[in-house]
Amino acid sequence: MTSEFIEHTTFVIERELPGSPRHAFRFWSDRALKELWNACHPEWAVLEEAFDFRTGGGEVKRWRTLDGEELAYHAYFLDIVPEQRIIYAYEMTFAGRRMSASLATVEFSPLGTQTQMKFTEQAAFLGDKGARRRRVGGTEEGFDRLASAIAEASDAAA
Repeated sequence: MTSEFIEHTTFVIERELPGSPRHAFRFWSDRALKELWNACHPEWAVLEEAFDFRTGGGEVKRWRTLDGEELAYHAYFLDIVPEQRIIYAYEMTFAGRRMSASLATVEFSPLGTQTQMKFTEQAAFLGDKGARRRRVGGTEEGFDRLASAIAEASDAAA
């Protein structure tokens, strides 16, 4: 019997975001605002999308890559406290095979006129020794897009 490679890890990413926690929280809870920063592969075909932002709700995205493979993200919202935190569990699959399963917590705290966002993910990466590096890097890039999207929205409102 051979065992599949599995890597357990926890990583934390923090960002200072423009505006109040209420404003920052909207970029997670509003589907259109989340799309501004969370859509990272515009060249992929979207096959399925669902967004039900409430405790007990979920989020689903399925794409077809340029190589014709299918990537899927399924999340379940476990706890939501507006303007303070979001806790969700999610899995990702590629070509019908589970790549990872995670528990993620997003915390929002006031920091003067800004918001301190702290993202903590506990993940199990399956079968791919490079997955952790790519996921952490991709999450960092996504949060850079989030900070930019919030800054642009703040500039437009001013």
